[in-house]
Amino acid sequence: MQTKVVLFDLDGTLLPMDEDVFVQAYFGGITKRLAEYGYESEKLIGAIWKGTMAMIKNDGNASNETVFWKTFEGVFGENARKDEPYFDAFYRENFDKVKDSCGFNENAKKVIDAVKAKGLKIALATNPIFPAIATQKRIAWAGLSVSDFELVTTYENSRFCKPNLNYYKDVISRLGVSPKECLMVGNDVGEDMVAKNLGAKVFLLTDCIINKTEFSPSDFPHGGFDDLIKFIEELD
Repeated sequence: MQTKVVLFDLDGTLLPMDEDVFVQAYFGGITKRLAEYGYESEKLIGAIWKGTMAMIKNDGNASNETVFWKTFEGVFGENARKDEPYFDAFYRENFDKVKDSCGFNENAKKVIDAVKAKGLKIALATNPIFPAIATQKRIAWAGLSVSDFELVTTYENSRFCKPNLNYYKDVISRLGVSPKECLMVGNDVGEDMVAKNLGAKVFLLTDCIINKTEFSPSDFPHGGFDDLIKFIEELD
């Protein structure tokens, strides 16, 4: 079936990243900012991780945003969400400093341009555990624009997370296509290549590969950006 949409992961795919380095920089920044409002660092980090795990396990009955804040309030009390503006201020004013923990690859824009040249739709299928403001920042770090994408998944507009296949079903449904009309591009074997189980085409970008599975990269079409661009140009 002819490909109509290319889904891209962000972190480690369009935005080069060592996940551990990024997480360390992120937590360093947010704990420093939120300390001004009485948040103790270790407890805050624990609450964010707990909220993240709750989003990953989300069964779809509420948005990831709702699930995160309900979990966060379970740690800091039922009125904790009143401090959400402080988190937004961090993303708006301080998050760009975390950019230094990431890389940059000009080929990210080249591959987006290659998809556009094919006349295909593009969606950003990044794991929706961040608010839109944080995702928009990371898109900019990659040298891209929100306007490059038909859909960008964030914790506000999503009810599932990777590797739950319901995440992909929801995204593909919202794009008005079938899985067989999609190509999923990502660097994480466990989170991104699972789209193949729905019948989608996949490509494993190996520049910042993450593989915590029993599968080998050779089980999927794979390679660097040059290989990906060639793969896209040859799509049916």
